[in-house]
Amino acid sequence: MALKPTIYKMSINRSDFNNDIYDAFNFTLAQHPSENLERMMARVVAYCLQYQEFLAFSKGLFSVDDPDIWAKNLSDELLVWIDMGEPAFERIKKASRRAKSVYIYTFNSKSDVWWQQGKKDFSKLKNVEVYQFEFAQIQELALLVQRSMEISMTMSGQTCYIATQKGECEINYVTLQSAQ
Repeated sequence: MALKPTIYKMSINRSDFNNDIYDAFNFTLAQHPSENLERMMARVVAYCLQYQEFLAFSKGLFSVDDPDIWAKNLSDELLVWIDMGEPAFERIKKASRRAKSVYIYTFNSKSDVWWQQGKKDFSKLKNVEVYQFEFAQIQELALLVQRSMEISMTMSGQTCYIATQKGECEINYVTLQSAQ
């Protein structure tokens, strides 16, 4: 018998001081049985950082050919592709041909090694941006998870300040590669 996903409901109030955008949205998120809370919450933070019209969580781990998050317009054109973790270069090369913008958010203890081994190859891809979250901070955020959550997120510079019913934390990220 296959394991079923765990369902989370989130209500997010987002204040993006970098772009003077203030909005609120709700969504239901499925945590894949093989996905840990750190990865799931890194997805949520990436979603909030890249939030735009048509942005949605895809089937992700349920479908190996899909990104974790994407945006498709009404003509089904792939606008944004967002992958989490340490994706293979060939996967991102293919994604860069399919989508207008590609974002990678890496977040765990292997990130530095993955980046050192792949940055030369990734630098050849012009529409790819790579960001790294501090893993210890993602772990702190995972401790605040509840099945039904209200999240207040304030973004300023390269820091996200997050408040939930269970507590607060800060997520810092660095830009490893900008689109050229």
